[in-house]
Amino acid sequence: MSSGWSPASGGAVVAEADSGAENPPVTLAPAQPPVPAQPPLDAATGHPRSRTSWLVVAIPAVLALIVGGYEIGSPSLWRDEAYTKDAIGRSLGQLFHMLAHQDAVHGAYYVLMYALTPVIGTSATALRAPSLAAMVVAAAFTAAVGRRAAAMALSPRTIQDGAPPAAGWTRRLDVPALTGLLSGLLFAIAPYMTFYAQMARSYAIETMFATIATYLLLRATPDGRWRWWLAYGLAVALTGLFNMFGLLILAAHAVTLLIAPSRAHPGAGPGPGPGRGRWAGPVPLRWLAVSAAAALVLVPLLIVMASQQQQIAWLARPNGKVVQRLLDTLAGTHSLVVPFALTALAGLVAACLADNWRPLNPVAIALPWLVVPPALLIAASYVKPVYYIRYVEFCLPALAIVAATGLTGLARLASAAPVRRARLSWLPPVLAAAIAGGLAISLIGPQRAIRQTAARPDNLRGASAVVAANEQPGDIVFYIPMDMQVLGTGYPAPFRRLRNIALGQSAIASATLTGLEVTSPAVLRSRFTGVRRVWVITGASNYKFPVPATPVDQEKMTLLAQAGLRVLHRWQKGEVMLTLYGR
Repeated sequence: MSSGWSPASGGAVVAEADSGAENPPVTLAPAQPPVPAQPPLDAATGHPRSRTSWLVVAIPAVLALIVGGYEIGSPSLWRDEAYTKDAIGRSLGQLFHMLAHQDAVHGAYYVLMYALTPVIGTSATALRAPSLAAMVVAAAFTAAVGRRAAAMALSPRTIQDGAPPAAGWTRRLDVPALTGLLSGLLFAIAPYMTFYAQMARSYAIETMFATIATYLLLRATPDGRWRWWLAYGLAVALTGLFNMFGLLILAAHAVTLLIAPSRAHPGAGPGPGPGRGRWAGPVPLRWLAVSAAAALVLVPLLIVMASQQQQIAWLARPNGKVVQRLLDTLAGTHSLVVPFALTALAGLVAACLADNWRPLNPVAIALPWLVVPPALLIAASYVKPVYYIRYVEFCLPALAIVAATGLTGLARLASAAPVRRARLSWLPPVLAAAIAGGLAISLIGPQRAIRQTAARPDNLRGASAVVAANEQPGDIVFYIPMDMQVLGTGYPAPFRRLRNIALGQSAIASATLTGLEVTSPAVLRSRFTGVRRVWVITGASNYKFPVPATPVDQEKMTLLAQAGLRVLHRWQKGEVMLTLYGR
């Protein structure tokens, strides 16, 4: 048998039988070229997933690590961080005993730090490292939230059937990637990202879990499967565990679901497919279930916290300056409130016009997150003061997402027909880049200031250095008021050499943060013998010597006068005032 090739066969190989054979020739199919492997599709957009898409979350994370980590150990610990250092210095049993009486709101954070400090240490840098790591993760998820929400707003049909995006500018500008990248970058350079990344308290971890929960909401709502909803519920529970006010993220998400039309979830309802599960109007019943479960598991902690309300007794009812301070803090400085407000407005316009307010767009996600928790806390504070600005710090990523949406919206104007006809398509992206660059440059000063010890209320390192340089054997110490004993726990070595004759029970023995003083002025007077020099340490926020309010504090000042002691020197270290009395 021989084989041959002819043009008529279209390139097919023809096998011919030997001459005289009865069987006809057999034609073999032409060899097909191998089909190239298709890249995986992005679940939110239906687009082929770029090999560099990971950079959208990686770049903000790296920037947050650099910005938040720079000079992280330079500022002194302040009193709240001193509480952390003192709490985790106890045994685990002593720590839980204290949490039953005080500071249960930070219990999860103390336990986490208790587990970490044997490995990382207790220096200022080590104590702040977990907060920095949390903000790095939060920056990555802020970018992920911005990217996914923008993708869902741009082409919601692709969530259901993988349909290709609309033609036009979407082929020239990767809107989801740009929105996500700008969201992460704006968060990473925010001064108060740095402030809480460099603080040994729970607020950065709360922010991280709130951002993760928001991302999981974007995964669970169109998908509908229990695995996403359970992960979401866990993230919400952890947000509340590390700070109970973090549960207000549920109120923000409820508003998001209510203002996002349910038609965006084409598979909503029983049966398989995207959006599976039953719905109560625009709200998935599975969201209601996991949200209720997240709140219920925290009920025991809420009960304990309710018995410890004296810890926030210092809070006052809000006044007209509260909102202004909130805006200044979120923007980084007072001068940037208007630029951020304008970019946020541009984001709202882009969501309404360019995307026809498609559901779960970046503004529908971020605006309730930014507004609802502070509004609820401020409103509640007119009945019972519960608002303080750091309690809503977890809303900071929302501002970054709204502003990023506005900047991306400006870039999208380049494809508008009137802009193209006027040959001004270069102007919107240049304007967006200029605004972004201007914001970044304007934040350099606040970033520098936030690293200074003066940005914290107290300079405990400086106070410790003063005592170390000037204390003498036999010196005693009075703290006015009593809870100012925390000022000596950040850098405790010099303070331990001072006799605290007013102390009734130590912090560990009393299962409290600072210990208990004697309650009888007579007992204090009986201990005031052979005294030549007295350190009086206060921490008033008005930089003035406080007026003694309790009988024991009044007795302290009386004893100084009766002993003929006068002020030898006074030092001011932030809000810490150290006054040395002697003859």
